[in-house]
Amino acid sequence: MNNPVLRLSGITKSYNPGAVNEVAVLRGVDFEVAAGEVVALVAPSGAGKSTLLHIAGLLDTPDSGTVEIDGADMTGQSDRKRTRMRRNDVGFIYQFHHLLPEFTAAENVILPQLANGTSKADAAERAHKLLSVVGIAGRAGHRPAALSGGEQQRVAFCRALANGPRLLLADEPTGNLDPTTSDQVFGALMELVRDTGLAAVIATHNLELAARMDRQVRMEAGVLVPL
Repeated sequence: MNNPVLRLSGITKSYNPGAVNEVAVLRGVDFEVAAGEVVALVAPSGAGKSTLLHIAGLLDTPDSGTVEIDGADMTGQSDRKRTRMRRNDVGFIYQFHHLLPEFTAAENVILPQLANGTSKADAAERAHKLLSVVGIAGRAGHRPAALSGGEQQRVAFCRALANGPRLLLADEPTGNLDPTTSDQVFGALMELVRDTGLAAVIATHNLELAARMDRQVRMEAGVLVPL
């Protein structure tokens, strides 16, 4: 794979290291994702997928190994540099949307852009474009409480991509939705990812959704293997 957006090499992570109850979660993970590629990360709860995503997204640090994003080795970098990389180049989506309840759908997508120095006009234009891609531009003026669960999660997708990241990390992004809504919302997410051409890692336990992605890997005994 040439010039991957994300490259993990020899990633290890344990909790309570050195203690009797030490738990080795990651045991030497090697993983690469290219621009425009959507990879399914399949693992049951407690297998370490969230830990891996947090390390990949610079929210946590490994015990050993290296994390490269867009060719930059982030191993051992200062918190300031890690925060800048995370803000500019990484988008996160979680199972629960965590939208700001006092702001409208559009404002939830606009605010991260303003925090990153984008003008209000340009931020509003991008928010409208992203909401249009996922089919809810007509709901832009509604606050989260007035939106359905599926609509709220679509707004969360748009917020994650508001600053034009190179890498998207999603942890069970449709896990809180019923099967029909999950299928619809996942389709919207895939359209959004394809429209932007970024690299994406989407953790899911749903094998049908995983099969719709470009590649599938499974977490087994602390390492990743092809599914």
